[in-house]
Amino acid sequence: MARWSPIERTLRAEHGPLLVGVDEVGRGPLAGPVVACAIVMPADRRAIAGVDDSKKLDHATRVTLAARIREQALALSLGAASAREVDRLNIYHATVLAMQRALGRIPQRLGTDPHHVVVDGKPLRTLGLVHTAVVKGDAKCYAIACASIVAKVTRDRLMTALARRHGHYAWERNAGYGTVQHRDGIGTHGLTSHHRLSFCLNVQTSLALDDQTPDTPHEASILLPEFSDD
Repeated sequence: MARWSPIERTLRAEHGPLLVGVDEVGRGPLAGPVVACAIVMPADRRAIAGVDDSKKLDHATRVTLAARIREQALALSLGAASAREVDRLNIYHATVLAMQRALGRIPQRLGTDPHHVVVDGKPLRTLGLVHTAVVKGDAKCYAIACASIVAKVTRDRLMTALARRHGHYAWERNAGYGTVQHRDGIGTHGLTSHHRLSFCLNVQTSLALDDQTPDTPHEASILLPEFSDD
């Protein structure tokens, strides 16, 4: 990234140097938790070269940068919300919960309260903390980009570990997203405790429809209410 926006400089001037950047990964997958990272990077050090929105970086680069970010961070904390919490709360509230868990540990790691919080996306009414929200913040704010990289690397490692116990879904390659291999695994082996049932309704419906023979189309209409969102 050639240039960061002045958002962080302005926030530090208004609130103080201890600015917490927060981002999450894992809103869209069919399986696995939402993982959030909260991080305080030193205001008096240059940005680590190569840090960018984690989605723009390849895996090896993210891993290398995550290690450097951890070395420089004044405080870093991770939080997660499980697949069951996603089903129970919905993805929005589960994401907020993961962020709250990450932010809740920052004062202890930092040794004091941070001065302000900056999060990726739109304002979160239920976060419970005064914060500044920045749309596409991982491309504009250094601290948010650092949080996005650490969160992504952490979640990918978790899904790779889970893949060793659930080898039918290719989580080590798709991180729980709805790829062909993942959908095929669901069709053949069913769901695990790490799947988000609320996210898999459409997958189950499409798999059920795929199983219908051409001369029994009426059965498809019978299956649909079984997988409705009601």
